[in-house]
Amino acid sequence: MSNQVPDGWQLRTVGDLCVVKRGASPRPIQDPKWWGGNVSWVRISDVTASNKYLKKTTQYLSDEGVNKSVNIPKGEVVLSICATIGRPIIINIDACIHDGFVWFSKLDKTIEREYWYYFLLSKEAFFASQRQSGTQGNLNTSIVSDLLCSLPPVKEQQKIAAILTSVDDVIEKTQAQINKLKNLKTGMMQELLTRGVGIDGKPYTEFKDSSVGCIPKGWDCCLLDKVAKRGSGHTPDKQKSEYWNGGIKWVSLTDSSKLDKLHLYKTSKEISQLGIDNSSATLHPSGTVVMARDAGIGKSAIIQSPMAVSQHFMAWVCSDKLDNYFLYYLLQYWKPKFENIAMGSTIKTIGLPFFKKLQIPLPSIDEQKIIAKSLKAIESNIFKLEEKNIKNQAIKKALMQDLLTGKVRVNVE
Repeated sequence: MSNQVPDGWQLRTVGDLCVVKRGASPRPIQDPKWWGGNVSWVRISDVTASNKYLKKTTQYLSDEGVNKSVNIPKGEVVLSICATIGRPIIINIDACIHDGFVWFSKLDKTIEREYWYYFLLSKEAFFASQRQSGTQGNLNTSIVSDLLCSLPPVKEQQKIAAILTSVDDVIEKTQAQINKLKNLKTGMMQELLTRGVGIDGKPYTEFKDSSVGCIPKGWDCCLLDKVAKRGSGHTPDKQKSEYWNGGIKWVSLTDSSKLDKLHLYKTSKEISQLGIDNSSATLHPSGTVVMARDAGIGKSAIIQSPMAVSQHFMAWVCSDKLDNYFLYYLLQYWKPKFENIAMGSTIKTIGLPFFKKLQIPLPSIDEQKIIAKSLKAIESNIFKLEEKNIKNQAIKKALMQDLLTGKVRVNVE
């Protein structure tokens, strides 16, 4: 941070403004006498599951346990120095914190708590970069104490916090819409993929048991291999540079974050025709449904151009009896099932024999398309809102950079 500050601002270290205190955990942690009371105990998992405010915890201390921990007042800010290093949160309840957190005792009264939260949030990447070596990789509290802080007058702090809070409110409301639509999608998949849409707008009234569960009487049930061509992939020799960067998109585990978003347009890595010719890799056509069978089990997508895949993926080219979007949503619906059957001590995986025997429900092709269209409509709205929140997050990041450094001054009148 530059030692230059805007007119009227102060440059202080965190240690000048407060006493950085670390939390404490009852020892031994397994002793039942510390637990089961009414006092909230803040853990790292509580922080990662929350946003700006922590409103509840998942574990509670007994009166004896409270004496072995550190109690902080409601409204104070704590900072994670373990696991999710550098993540701040405002504690909206009376609670104790364990030794994976610090809080800011006797914080200068001229500092607004919400401004303090945003200041610390702006330093999250810096704190994370200061992780100590070791299993836990904790953050040394002296690094927090020595951090310089550009501190505006109270009214300016309040205005900056209000602006950033307004952006956070938009992000939170948008995320609530996303969550609601995701729940709707889950419910729709369960309804449409097991009970169908009916005939001529009328719901099915007769159902039958099948190898995939109860399905409408008019549906078929068959091996996936009978209605789609199954394939997999391979990794060309990484020691041979001529097998790589040859313009052929290659789906690997590196692309996991791009899956479960209906379509896959780009891959992180490319191979060459020589790589295909000298390995078991295959070029799959556009429209192929791909699914990870380990390390991200059940994540899937429909490729939008010819691509090869690694051995960690399955690939299906659908016949005219199976709509590829219907198959995609069926795989999405079955993801929990895939996760449960995966086996392995280090990396869980689903063996190829499972897919040879995999059976699917099969409505008419017209009904498949109607089901897929309904689910695509919901998912399209989810993607739009997620894109909106990505932009909102970028706006927030830019505002924090400008407002918390005084690069852009706010009007407090």
